[in-house]
Amino acid sequence: MSRRIKRMNPKPRSRDERDDSRPHQSRSAKKAGPRPGGKPGGKPPRFAGERVERRAPERAERRPPKAALERPEPEKSVEPLLPTKVQTVKVTADENNMRVDRFLEARFPGLSFSHIQRVVRKGELRVDGKRVDSKDRLEEGQSVRIPPLKLDAPKVVGELSEAAQKTLKALKEMTIYEDDDVLVLNKPAGLAVQGGSGMTRHIDQMLEVMRDAKGQKPRLVHRIDRETSGCLLIAKTRFAASHLTGAFRSRSARKVYWALVPGLPKPKQGRISTFLAKEESEDDTIMRIAQHGDDGASHAVTYYAVVETAGNKLTWVSLKPVTGRTHQLRAHMAHIGHPIVGDPKYFNIENWQLPGGLQNRLHLLARRIVIPHPRGGVIDATAPLPPHMQQSWNLLGLDASRFDPIENAPEE
Repeated sequence: MSRRIKRMNPKPRSRDERDDSRPHQSRSAKKAGPRPGGKPGGKPPRFAGERVERRAPERAERRPPKAALERPEPEKSVEPLLPTKVQTVKVTADENNMRVDRFLEARFPGLSFSHIQRVVRKGELRVDGKRVDSKDRLEEGQSVRIPPLKLDAPKVVGELSEAAQKTLKALKEMTIYEDDDVLVLNKPAGLAVQGGSGMTRHIDQMLEVMRDAKGQKPRLVHRIDRETSGCLLIAKTRFAASHLTGAFRSRSARKVYWALVPGLPKPKQGRISTFLAKEESEDDTIMRIAQHGDDGASHAVTYYAVVETAGNKLTWVSLKPVTGRTHQLRAHMAHIGHPIVGDPKYFNIENWQLPGGLQNRLHLLARRIVIPHPRGGVIDATAPLPPHMQQSWNLLGLDASRFDPIENAPEE
């Protein structure tokens, strides 16, 4: 079993180096001048709790730059009809390296997640004559055999039912950033991002109420676990979806998570580098630490930093995943002996007692996401602690406004 942890270089960087390693501020941020707690022209402030809510209206009202206005809008094209017989299509340059499931979502917005999984699982969809997995990536020029899709075409938005209005209101209450192209939700713990067996309510299903006049609904750009709360990025247009998924593939997106773990990780700042492979059973699916070359093993890298401790019993850590593997942070923290508090899959410390007053729920928050905006500038969204984690922070005397040392972790 591989286990490599390296101490991060604590040597401070020069102002020029810091500026070059960070995303540029958005146009609206520059116009507004220095942010609270920041310096003019310097890097963004550290996790200002209400920052995104204040900036969102300004960003939503600003017109995109002239160059963006003149750019052809792919979403204005007529949506293709759902095929009623077998057809074969070629993967275009814009679709290169796109996942199979997202390729179908983009080509046929009327398809449900469950229907996409079904046609792929049954082998009805073929790529160059071969069966594929929904997570496999396509290459330009490949031939994709698409089976008949006997579903209703996307419905044009009309009068919303009372249930749909309640769903739309719930989404608005989750929203921490929105403009014409992008939506960032503060997903609550316990609400799934996508559907599964027996699951009727999830974010992807809720987004149905936001279909536009052309029948397009907002698209998921990435996923977070059901019990993880925090920032979830949504593309409202096909144009935005293409750019944002490209930013994730090129690792231009920066994600920061907060977690509560038992004990005190040593060193206090470090890098976890392993291979992870999926291990499935009848009842569960977990990610195990694997060796290079193992079947299905993928390399995963996480930076961590201790923010504050509550005695020697519990520690608040900040995490920066470089890669985006399933359950990566949860598996990595368990790997170094500090599993996340309340994790039903990976918490493996025998006879460990949860301190009184803390809820036995997953203490993991997708705290912040920073990603280039499709039309220029930067999206920088921050989610507050969910109620169960805020309760723990209060009981343990942890200060959520503390400086987050993960800021100094490399951006590799």
